[in-house]
Amino acid sequence: MKVVVIGGTGLIGSKVVTKLAAHDHEAVPASPDSGVNTLTGEGLAEVLKGASVVVDVSNSPSFADDDVMEFFRTSTTNLLKAEREAGVTHHVALSVVGTDRLQESGYFRAKQVQEELIKDSGVPFSIVHATQFFEFMKGIAAGATKDDNTVHLAPIKIQPIYSDDVATAVGRTAIGEPVNGVFEVAGPDTFQLDELIRTGLEAENDPRKVVADPKAPYFGAQLEEATLLPGAGARIGETHFADWFAQQP
Repeated sequence: MKVVVIGGTGLIGSKVVTKLAAHDHEAVPASPDSGVNTLTGEGLAEVLKGASVVVDVSNSPSFADDDVMEFFRTSTTNLLKAEREAGVTHHVALSVVGTDRLQESGYFRAKQVQEELIKDSGVPFSIVHATQFFEFMKGIAAGATKDDNTVHLAPIKIQPIYSDDVATAVGRTAIGEPVNGVFEVAGPDTFQLDELIRTGLEAENDPRKVVADPKAPYFGAQLEEATLLPGAGARIGETHFADWFAQQP
């Protein structure tokens, strides 16, 4: 089948394209670099011709509250409209475990709007909620670093996942039947967030000190113990964090 991957040149999208192509599907990466712009609608009609499935793993270039809301609202609206006109029968979107619990954050408010647009679109859909990627742990540390070079993180649980396992889940979903709902994917190991980041920084001889701060926000949102954890029915990835970390340069 023809599967168009919006954001198909990014971390997850490029892996989804590779995995689908390896199983003899026509996987088409679509991004502004390839002439497809979901914000303006440019190139959408052309790239969706003959497509059965659209996978949206795109992300906003700016995480400022207004910018990210504009990105997800406009791009999702344009994409779903083009899908209806092209006769696409399955829309797959990647979102985040805990989105509905993180609404103090402008980013997660925008992701919630994206999900609601998908659910109301009339296009059969599957929404994949993933926990944070292994690769994003450095971004978490950077976002929580204060001027005095301390990293303030809430001592709550997190169950991160390898991006390759996310791409596998998204690819399998794309070639399956729409679930018309949400399912979760997570890594096999649970950590305490501050301890995980502390261990990673120490392993890289990073001088920053990690402070366990129950009131520390997570990209603008306050966290409770289970905010970032998946539910009991989550699909679990194969890759352990320690194994992945050991292979990093």
